[in-house]
Amino acid sequence: MAKKLRVGIVFGGRSGEHEVSLLSAASILKAIDRRKFDVVPIGINKAGHWLTAGAAVGLLEGSVAAKPAVGKASLAVGGKGALDSQAALGGQSLDVIFPVLHGTFGEDGTIQGLFELAGIAYVGSGVLGSSAGMDKDVMKRLFAQAKLPIVKHVTLLRAQWERLPRMAISQVEFALKYPVFVKPANLGSSVGISKAHDRAELGPAITLAAKYDRKIIVEQGVGGKKTRARELEVGVLGNDIPQASVVGEIIPGKEFYDYEAKYLAEGSVPVIPAKLTRAQTKEIQQMAVLAFQACDLSGLARVDFLMEPEGHRRIYLNEVNTLPGFTSISMYPKLWQASGIGYRELITRLIELAMERHAEKSRTTYTREE
Repeated sequence: MAKKLRVGIVFGGRSGEHEVSLLSAASILKAIDRRKFDVVPIGINKAGHWLTAGAAVGLLEGSVAAKPAVGKASLAVGGKGALDSQAALGGQSLDVIFPVLHGTFGEDGTIQGLFELAGIAYVGSGVLGSSAGMDKDVMKRLFAQAKLPIVKHVTLLRAQWERLPRMAISQVEFALKYPVFVKPANLGSSVGISKAHDRAELGPAITLAAKYDRKIIVEQGVGGKKTRARELEVGVLGNDIPQASVVGEIIPGKEFYDYEAKYLAEGSVPVIPAKLTRAQTKEIQQMAVLAFQACDLSGLARVDFLMEPEGHRRIYLNEVNTLPGFTSISMYPKLWQASGIGYRELITRLIELAMERHAEKSRTTYTREE
């Protein structure tokens, strides 16, 4: 019988998506194939302290640990001054880490850098891909370089907005037409996003977005003032040869798919597969793979699109999400369920992809041969 892999499931974190991460992790811990994997739950509370064993389980269950089981520096330092390659955490060595961390400090390349220093396999994109997939400004630059269709947009800096607000508004109005969407460049789950229909709404929307990041993205709305864009999503799975799932559609219960519509309010309806022509489906799937490759992603990503509701019905690439929600009823697993890969099998496949990517990286020489 093959040796079981020891898998560290890391969840929680310091981002505004802490609670969403707990839901994703609880679902994975329940579904993961225990015949193949020994599982070590590892929590990170909102203060940034790492928790193992009972304290980690307590975080999932909503109880507060009196003392962290592990401090903020959780991966043990080895004898040569580098992080131990087996990532001895809480006295237990791990073969691979599954970071179920959404948003800041979880899918922006920061924790991925820690895993790289530790020399340990981990699920998902590397430092570059994670960073690019979080920063909407950089992401759009990569999409444009790959000649993928994106909506018109303007990038503002918080300092620019605070010093010269009138000039910033003029810059937006010169380049874009209302309605516009105003977003923090580095944040997930639609936190801090507003739809501005006119100048009176634009200023407060920029101020809100500026609370969450130093860069603000303002995008021209698709569909105009009276109609809204169709919101389409595709799951991508793989490393150097990624595959796209069926296309799904979200019909928001609100004017757009914001944080409340995603997690708090009822009424948003997923449609899988989306009602599209074969040509439209093929185009979106091909664009999803190209977007995945443009940002140098690996493992998994959900790729989101906007489609004009009428007229030419042009399709625009919106963004990639490198660590999407991962409960059994989240869109990413549901897209793969509809594509023939069940939830438990999907978890296994992601761990296998992590090991595959780690093995590929181990072929690289980092020191000059004498």
